[in-house]
Amino acid sequence: MEATFYQMSAIALNGEEITFDRYKGKYVLVVNTASKCGHTKQYAGLQSLYEKYKDRGLVILGFPCNQFGGQEPGDEQSIADGVVVKYGVTFPMFSKVKVNSKEAHPLFQYLKKELPGETGERITWNFTKFLIDRDGKPMERFIPKVKPEEIDPILEKLMP
Repeated sequence: MEATFYQMSAIALNGEEITFDRYKGKYVLVVNTASKCGHTKQYAGLQSLYEKYKDRGLVILGFPCNQFGGQEPGDEQSIADGVVVKYGVTFPMFSKVKVNSKEAHPLFQYLKKELPGETGERITWNFTKFLIDRDGKPMERFIPKVKPEEIDPILEKLMP
């Protein structure tokens, strides 16, 4: 049987293994990120969403990925330094992962299967976003050009 969201885990930028069962009862926005991408400025919008909704049950999980144009070339320390210093990111960030190919992280294999996009299961670029409901079920996929501010009205309706 395939693992559910809550049975998965990933390695945080600090090297700690994080099991996703800690997010039970929360809405989770999973984003594949990159620090040298045209969409990198979305970090600021993601941080704003996080600040607005974290006390109402939202967590954002950032997964750096270097599969699109080599736009995440740094190591974990340079990624951490960059997102914290430049964008003030306080939501959980993870070690670099692959989101496509046989080596894709199991989380992204799962999300792509549950919510295939316009191009099928393949993720097309950095800052693809997946919204997971309070029960751990993937509910919506957003293409990279969808800005965090455009997700705000959806979250406003969902959050108590």
